[in-house]
Amino acid sequence: MKFRRTALVATLSVVALTAAACGSDDDSSSSAPEVADAPEFEAGTTMAELAEAGTIRIGTKFDQPGFGLENLEGEIEGFDVEVAKIIAGALGIAEDDIEFVPTPSAVREDVIEGDEVDMVVATYTINDTRKERISFAGPYYLAGQQIMVAEDNDDITGPESLRENPDAKVCSVTGSTPAEQIAEYLASPDQLTLFDEYSQCADSLRNGQVDAVTTDNVILLGFVSESDGAFKLVGEQFTEEPYGIGITKGDVAFCEFINDTLQENEDAYIEAWESTAGQVEGTETPELPEPAPCA
Repeated sequence: MKFRRTALVATLSVVALTAAACGSDDDSSSSAPEVADAPEFEAGTTMAELAEAGTIRIGTKFDQPGFGLENLEGEIEGFDVEVAKIIAGALGIAEDDIEFVPTPSAVREDVIEGDEVDMVVATYTINDTRKERISFAGPYYLAGQQIMVAEDNDDITGPESLRENPDAKVCSVTGSTPAEQIAEYLASPDQLTLFDEYSQCADSLRNGQVDAVTTDNVILLGFVSESDGAFKLVGEQFTEEPYGIGITKGDVAFCEFINDTLQENEDAYIEAWESTAGQVEGTETPELPEPAPCA
């Protein structure tokens, strides 16, 4: 599977997926999505252009267990990756012709506007600020923000306890919705540490540089699962995060194609979940959400 690295992105650390996180030796990894045979699309549409080219550039995360992770063999795997393959397959594009581009949170709108990718599938929360710059298909998954701490930390019990522990440092990612939403729970902005990648937050929690990490619960469960008991989640989910697929602003036809493709391939969607993020202890198989109107 092809992928490239762009100048916008810092060098990514390789995080190994454990068998418990994303597949095992019993060949539980997902089968390749069905590839449409010479699909026809209206001339001038994004779908027609991509189908004719026979390739697609997809922005995703390279550091998130269960959703988008570069494994030790240099392959990208996870739920977002499998969802992207379903869409590519409906365009007649095989997975070997997908170019996965590492896309941290802070540059997701940039790579879409700069025509560096054709779409972004990267735990990408739909919100009004982002919709000023790009359009979203979906949502295809509903997550929620939570807190991860070291296993022996009993002082931090949820977001409210961060204000009660003003010396506690909490880590999130630059340009992310969780980084914005945790601010209201902090005694001071100095409590927040930001990195480009959630794997950097997890490393900082492990070595004691920060006391907590916050992002969507399903992402945190992936880090907990591969921490050998070093991490745990605390408190309850305190936000709702609808994940969408980012595309060029105003491309209604492409948005509707993506939504229709996922709705028509719900079995493949469930298989994608169960072979990736669904392997992580504590996750539940989701129902495919009804898509929002395209605009």
